[in-house]
Amino acid sequence: MQQAIEKADILIEALGWIRRFRGKITVIKLGGSVMEDADALLHVLVDIVFMETVGMRPVVVHGGGAAISRAMETAGIEARFVQGRRVTDDRSLEIVERVLAYEVNQRLAARIDELGGRAVSLNFRTTNVLFGHRLELVDAEGNPMDLGHVGTVTRVDRAVVFNLCRTGQIPVIPSMCQADDGAKLNVNADTAALAVAQALAAEKLVFLSDVPGVLRDQNDPDSLIHSLGAREARRLIETGVIASGMIPKVEACLEVLQKGVRKVHIIDGRIRHSLLLEIYTTGGVGTEIVHEP
Repeated sequence: MQQAIEKADILIEALGWIRRFRGKITVIKLGGSVMEDADALLHVLVDIVFMETVGMRPVVVHGGGAAISRAMETAGIEARFVQGRRVTDDRSLEIVERVLAYEVNQRLAARIDELGGRAVSLNFRTTNVLFGHRLELVDAEGNPMDLGHVGTVTRVDRAVVFNLCRTGQIPVIPSMCQADDGAKLNVNADTAALAVAQALAAEKLVFLSDVPGVLRDQNDPDSLIHSLGAREARRLIETGVIASGMIPKVEACLEVLQKGVRKVHIIDGRIRHSLLLEIYTTGGVGTEIVHEP
């Protein structure tokens, strides 16, 4: 009986959050180790179906780096990265498009359907919603670097995504975009998710990662910061508490908060039902970064 009462208490706690976020768009970025862990991915997709069932409007933006690298290795192509972006020549682009935009994208949508949701693959063969241009980067000396077919998102077809969400469907968007000349471009999944969240003025943007969130001590998981304001986040970057690969992610979060997104969450997608625990419980399990006036 006590266990049953505790379950009821959890449902009551969730009720307030369910009401608050009903009808709100949440962009969820899938990638990294979560995509490679079948059990973790299953729990994430179940969470996404739950979110839609109780009235939220989830939008999935995904990468597929490990699957692409395996396909490139099979084809005898060496993977190269510059500033975190995959160098994408003509042969690599064919593999990226096939694996990311079609195989991974359709597999995710099919799995959501199997779990009781209604997913829609938004790729070049169905309906593309991401548009942009080639990404231009320079090295430390200011010289331009050739990344090949790598792009950045400048426009999102908001109407298509909104209409799907309104009808209870879950858009599943691969991190590729199309240029004005029709060229297909590989896009970093984090930046694609940021662009989608900004375009939709999302209530939340959730990064599923393989770290619990922002830590005050990188060697102590118990030092997790559950809620972080923009000013404090910048101070932690300046003092070196936020370091290495977490810096560009947090800086990107701060930028998107200034452009209409209400909250950004960084959570460990390997934790069972971490998505539900972060959104529908008071304490959460990761770090939320919030805008401050």
